[in-house]
This record gives sequence, structure tokens and C-alpha cells, in this order.
Amino acid sequence: MLPLFEKYFKRRPPKETSSSKEETENNIKRKTADMPPENKPKYSYYNCFHSCLAPKSSLAPVQQISETTTGTTATAKTTTRTTRSNFSKTTTSSLYPSNQFTNHESLPSMSDAFSIFLSVFPQYSGTQTADLIRQRQYCHLSAHACFDYSGIGLFSHAQMDSDFVIPSTSTDTIPPYRLKPPFFEIAYKSASLRSQVQSRIKDTTLEAEIRKRIMKLLSISNDEYSMVCTANRITAFRLLAESYTFNPNNKLLTVYDYESEAVTAMTETARKKGADVATANFTWPGLRINTTKLRKKLMQRKKKKGLFVFPLISKMTGTRYPYLWMKLAQDHGWHIALDACALGPKEMDTFGLSLIQPDFIICNFFKVFGENPSGFAGLFVKKSSCDALERSSIARSIGIVNIVPARRFSYIGDDYSGTDLEPSRSLNMRNEEEDMETTSSFSGPIVTQNRENMSQEIGDVSKILEEERTPEIETEEEATMEIECQGLDHANTLGLVLISTRLRCITNWLVVALSKLRHPNSTTGYYLVRIYGPRVKFDRGPGLAFNVFDWKGEKIDPALVQKLGDRSGISLSCGFLKNILFENVYEGDEKKVLEKKEGDENDVGISVVNVSLGFLSSFEDAYKLWVFIAKFLDADFVEKEKWRYMALNQKMVEI
Repeated sequence: MLPLFEKYFKRRPPKETSSSKEETENNIKRKTADMPPENKPKYSYYNCFHSCLAPKSSLAPVQQISETTTGTTATAKTTTRTTRSNFSKTTTSSLYPSNQFTNHESLPSMSDAFSIFLSVFPQYSGTQTADLIRQRQYCHLSAHACFDYSGIGLFSHAQMDSDFVIPSTSTDTIPPYRLKPPFFEIAYKSASLRSQVQSRIKDTTLEAEIRKRIMKLLSISNDEYSMVCTANRITAFRLLAESYTFNPNNKLLTVYDYESEAVTAMTETARKKGADVATANFTWPGLRINTTKLRKKLMQRKKKKGLFVFPLISKMTGTRYPYLWMKLAQDHGWHIALDACALGPKEMDTFGLSLIQPDFIICNFFKVFGENPSGFAGLFVKKSSCDALERSSIARSIGIVNIVPARRFSYIGDDYSGTDLEPSRSLNMRNEEEDMETTSSFSGPIVTQNRENMSQEIGDVSKILEEERTPEIETEEEATMEIECQGLDHANTLGLVLISTRLRCITNWLVVALSKLRHPNSTTGYYLVRIYGPRVKFDRGPGLAFNVFDWKGEKIDPALVQKLGDRSGISLSCGFLKNILFENVYEGDEKKVLEKKEGDENDVGISVVNVSLGFLSSFEDAYKLWVFIAKFLDADFVEKEKWRYMALNQKMVEI
């Protein structure tokens, strides 16, 4: 990786005039006069492209000089590596260093655990603003821990309870100008992606305002990118694949360590158009990118390369990937599609769009965290890359949508579950939820349904919605609609540093806490939990993939863990790790670790439980999860829960 870094990110110092150069040297001499020779500062012409690059930042040389407040010491080389290494060592050695918990009753209380947590992560106390926002604006989270949301929330839960006017009958409607978010719907329209980027059709006030707020939050320039709204993430990937100029002369290259229905939809479309499909490999056991193989695929000698789909972070394992892969791909003629769905709401601030401008960016948006997972996806297309798109009759029916005010009143109660149906949900909303990914469900997997007559249904829905919207109501609505996206406001208020600090502390504490659970009286000393991907790490993402094992060392079905978690007020999701490469001494682990996917014997990987944290996640949520997982230390826990299901006349859980 170092040769790549030196090649693509080393910069020569800018030319200086003799006077400015002399002035600079004099300033340095004054600052370093009292330093010992070995500590004299040096210059580095590297920019950090990993979590600390601000938008539109300069490539000017960075002088690495650190001065203490007393002015007695300064070191030229600091550091980031040392700081991060110290973080990992301190975290691992300070959290329950001599403890192995063999019973859920032996866990420390919530207050004791939080005290230890603060002693190891004192910086967490500086994130209390997030706790206040959560307490005042998202009170529903006090009774439920949500670990299955991925994307950016638009609205707060408090907005759902403010200024409501309940209709007297189910047939009554409320004037749209009296409604407030999150009451919007999506209306499908027949249009190609290329035509949407090239033409500027007048948006509704609602959609234009939401688009404006989103692009501002993500630091995406409206002059350089066009945002197209799609029904969901799967639709965005499928639309891009159908619109991109795939042919037998180019390739689709993806970087995912887990199975994604959105990526599957894209690869199937690319294959149908004749493109060669390839993927990166991830080396066991750390599940890091196999750099040798990926570099070879990116640097192949072909005039027309194709589309490189790259996520900055693994939604499943929390692994972060260096930005330099995109730079390497760009320099070798690839178009770049950045999957930003797993990024936090302010992480785009680290991206530096002026330096590495992806041709396409995909983001996911939902209505309310922990309450309403429905929403839409945003496909951002760089205007100068429009030539890479083709007009496709099939693409016209793949879910480009308009965001419109809701036509009917709907209310989501406290007992809402992602698999429940809203009483007044329209056909287009049902289509949207049917196309959601199984790995991002709210209370369980939702199976994707392919609809061959999708085009006809979309046309019918769009026609019905257009007929319902009379010019009189439209005019009044356009003039009076006010948009307030408190979810975006809260993320913007907290900022990147606070959110990153908060998630870093909670995620790493959870990694250590889960690793401290061990089965009692086990002759082989089996640990209860196995974590896949990075362990304690300063820059790991807020995603966690793990499995729970019984005292015999046999894996407990992740779907069962998910169901039992839902009964305990904890929403988890499941996933399937794949594209794993076993090398050298780990070749013998392949048959022990990999399993065949149900329904497809040729597809092998690892089914896992997945946890995704957001900026509204708290230490209390992580502690609840820890206590729940610790219950599996009881050898009879699963059996007890099975009989409990039967006693409540519920469907029996198959073990």
C-alpha cells in the first residue's frame, strides 16, 4: 500500500520566491531555536485521506510542527499511528482486563459499567448534546434499542407528535398545506436517468427544499452534481446499471465483503448487457482487502475499463477502506460510483470532493430513526460524466420518483414494526417497502420481490397520483408548504467530530464487552461471541458482524438471535459475509468457517448477526445488547424462549 500512497499522494512543494522562502526559513528558525537536533522539524507533503481531509482542502505542504503550551518541546513526527495504536492498547487493557463473564447475572450494573466506560473514554462526556437531543426529540428510543438502520434520518420523532389534526373519518383528508413532515409520499414517474440529469424539470416545493437541505448537509455542490430521487437503494443501483454504458468491452468491479441485494441487482443487469463482472477479495481472518489482487484488477491494460463501485466503509463489518483506491481507479480510466449509504450524516465532510470527484454517489434516506424506515435514495450524478449514461427504455420504469406531500393522513403508533402495514399506505409505498434489502430491515428480513409488470404498475400509480393533484390544491400547496428536516438539523448541529467520537467510544466498548463473554465449565473454553473483521481500532466504523455460539461450540442461527432480540426490545439485522480469501496458514479454516447459502449451494460465506450504530445510539443501547447476548451463556436460554413462545400461542421458533 505504501508505494501506492507515495505515487498518488506525494506532492512537490510549491514554488516559492526567494523573499518568501527566506521569510519562511527565518520563521522556522525562530520557532525551533531551542530544539535538540534530533527533534528539528521536517516537512511532509502528504495529506491524510483517511477521516481527516476537509472539503476543498489544499494540497499545499503540511509542516508537521507540534508545540506544547509551555513551548518546551516540539516533535516533527507525530503520530497519528502512535495515537491510534495507544488508543487500541489502552482500550483493550483498561476494560475488564482480568474479567471473563460466564453468567449474565455476573455483569456489572448499568451505572457501574458506565462509570468504567467514562474512565476509559473520558472524551465521551463531551457528547452530551447528542443525549439531550435524543431525550427531547426521540423519546421512543428509551424503550427500544435500534441497531438495524443504515442511512440518514430526515425528521425527528417529536415532529410526528406536533400540530396534528386527526380526521373525523377515515375518508376525510387534511389539506396538504397543514401537514408537516414526515408525511410525504413518493410518486413514480417514467424517465431515464440521462434525461433527468440533462434537463431541469421544475420540482415540487417539497422535493426542491429537501434536495437543497440534503446537498448542503453532504457538502455536494449543485453546480457539479445533479440529484435524482429513487424509490430505495436497490432501485438506485439497478437504475445506474441499466443506464450505464455496459458492454462486452468493459467491466463492473465491486468492493463488498457481504451480500447486498442492491449490488446483486447491479451485477445481474451488467451481465445481461455483456459486461465482465469482478469483485474484490477479503483476506481471512481480518477481512481486509487483498491489495495485490485488487490493484491488478484496477491496473489492467484495457482502453475501456468500466464502473468501479466502492464503499468507504463496510456496512456489515465496520471496516474502513482508503480513499486512494478511488484515485488509483480514476487514474486508470475507471468511472467511480461511491456507495455512501453506510456513511454517517456528516462523514462526507471528510471526503474532499474537490480532490476525488466520483462520477456517481448513492445515499440512502429514511424518515425517522427507530420509528419509520421508509424513505428514498439519492443518486447523485456528476454533470460532466453524463456521457457515460445511455438512454434506456427499461431504465424509464425503474423507480425514479418525485417527492410529493402525502394525500392522506397516516399515523404510526408506538407499537409500529417495520413489517407492519400503515393503514393508509398507497400502492407506491407498498412497492417501495417490498424492494427493501433484507440486511436493513427494522424487525426482521424483508424478502425482495421482483415484479415483471413493474412498468405497468408504476405507470398506473403515477397516473392516479397526477389525477388526484388538482391545480388548485397544487398552487395553494406550493405557496404555503414549509419544510423542517429536524433529523438533518440535529446531525448538522452535532458535527463530524462529536459524532465520530461518540460512535468510536461506543463501538469499541461493545467489541471488548462482547469478547469478555465465555461459556462456563467448558472443557475447550469456548467464547460466546465471535467477531468478524476489525476488533478494537481507532478508525473502525460503527458496524459490527458477529455470531453467537453455544457451549458445544456450535453456531446459533443468526435469524433466531434476531427474533429473540426483537422480543427483548432490540432490533438487529442479519447478513451474509462473502468473497473471503483464505491464504497460507489459514487455508485449513476454509471448510470449518464457510457455509453454503440456503437456496444456493454454489454461494458460500458466513451468515452473521449485524449491528449498525448511528449518532443517536447511546451507551445504554450498547449495554442492553451486551446483557441480551450474555443470556445465551445460559445453556437453557433458547429452550426456555421456545416454550415461552408456545405459551403465548405464537409460532414456534425452529432451532
